[in-house]
Parts: sequence; structure tokens; C-alpha cells
Amino acid sequence: MNFLFTLDKNYIEPLKMCLLSIMRFPSKDGWNVYIITKNTEDFNDFVGNMERLKEGLKIHLIEADDSIFKGFPETVRYSKVVYYRIFASEFLPKNMDRVLYLDPDIIVINSLEELYNTNLDGYYYAACSHTKTFLNDVNRIRLGMKKNTPYINSGVMLMNLDELRRNQTIKEVFDYVKKYGKHFILPDQDIISALYGDKINLLDTLKYNISDRIIKMNNLNPKNEYIDINWVWENSVIIHYYGENKPWKDDYNGILGRFYEDIAKLAKEKNIFEN
Repeated sequence: MNFLFTLDKNYIEPLKMCLLSIMRFPSKDGWNVYIITKNTEDFNDFVGNMERLKEGLKIHLIEADDSIFKGFPETVRYSKVVYYRIFASEFLPKNMDRVLYLDPDIIVINSLEELYNTNLDGYYYAACSHTKTFLNDVNRIRLGMKKNTPYINSGVMLMNLDELRRNQTIKEVFDYVKKYGKHFILPDQDIISALYGDKINLLDTLKYNISDRIIKMNNLNPKNEYIDINWVWENSVIIHYYGENKPWKDDYNGILGRFYEDIAKLAKEKNIFEN
């Protein structure tokens, strides 16, 4: 399996936990992990410490030049590193046809095989949406999106690199940022949803991108099947702690912290908290 992460040194610790959770489940071809970052030296110790934990794990560091994103919006919360994933097909090896991008604040609780082998014929991405009809309409106006295209959460994206290489142009992205950049809220997923929304295979959010917020919204509707911790164990694959509600923070509030605690215990046993 091929995995992609785009991050800086501030997310090394969550990345360790994410990788530990992934490697609990067999992969016949091992795990090729690609990290695009602005300073690869920050990850040198991380690579050696992680690769010693599991046979078949190989980590590849790719250094990106932030200057190519001159003029792209940047905030304290969202640095230019979020744009790296948009051009993944340019950074990654040309013989790679697909890669699973994950945010580092993710824990995997079941096998990724089915997700990784999802049909991508004619699609650029497979991803989940967290928004309802009203917010989709707002985003369509805010971002100039085509009608009836989904607004996705970019934390979990299976990428069709062959299709992106054939059809994506750097110019279209730069032109779009120039026109709509002042309206961005979540920059990378704003761009991906607006430019490629009609080329996204929508996945089951409760299975592949579940969060405490999604669970609370689901359980507010009595017509929905009630989701508790046992339901998540049996039906979900990817837990995403997006936003400010992180289980490693003192003010965390939710039921999904249990999954992070399990991995934290494993990390302590393997002594991977220090670089």
C-alpha cells in the first residue's frame, strides 16, 4: 500500500500514532509511506525509529519548496503545507498509480484493503463529505462550484495519480487561487472540491471518516441508527480527530478517545514517543 502525508515537524507525534494503527493490519506488499514536507531533516530520526518497528515499512521523504505557492492564502492553522497534497501527482514517483492520503490526526481501527482498492475509473479521488445540502449550497456560491458537486473532507483521500497526471494542470489551480483565494476557509479542500468535485467518488463517511462531531449529529436524529463505541468497532475503519477536539488534549470531549488511548498504550510499549 502507498500512503501520503503532507505535514511539518509539529505533527510528528500524531503521525507516529497513525502509522502504528495502520501497521496492526497486514499488507502483503508492505507499507510505502511518502512524506512531503518543507524540511526533510526534521524527519531523519523519525524515519529510522519507525522503520525498525515493522518489516515492510519504508518511509520516503520528499522536500517541497514553499516558494512555488507564493500568493496562496496561509493562516496560523493552515500553512502552505496543506497545498502539497493538491500536487501529489507531481511530487510522487511516476510509476505509482494510486496513493492513500491521510491527515496525521487519524487512527485506523480496521483493515484498509477495501478502501485502498476502491474503484477509481474515471475519478481523480475517492473521499467523504461532511456537509449537508445547505452548506453545499453555501460552498457552491462561496467557491464558484459546479451545481450538485460534493464538498469533501480532505483528511482521507484515495488519489488516482494517473488521472491527475493526465488532466490536472498547475495553471488551473493557480488561476483558481487568484480568483477565489480570498474566500477560502479550508484552503486545500476548498480547491479540490471546487475544481474536481465532479471527479470524486464519494465514500461512506461513517466508515471511512468518522468523528465525534459526525456521531453527535447522527445521534440527534432519532430516525438514524444510534452510534456508540461498539457500533464504531464493528462498522468503521478510520477515526478522524479533525478540528480542535483532539484526544491528546485535556479538553477533549467525545467517545472516540478510546481508540487513541489504545494506540498510545502500544506506542508506550514500543517506546516511540521520543525521536
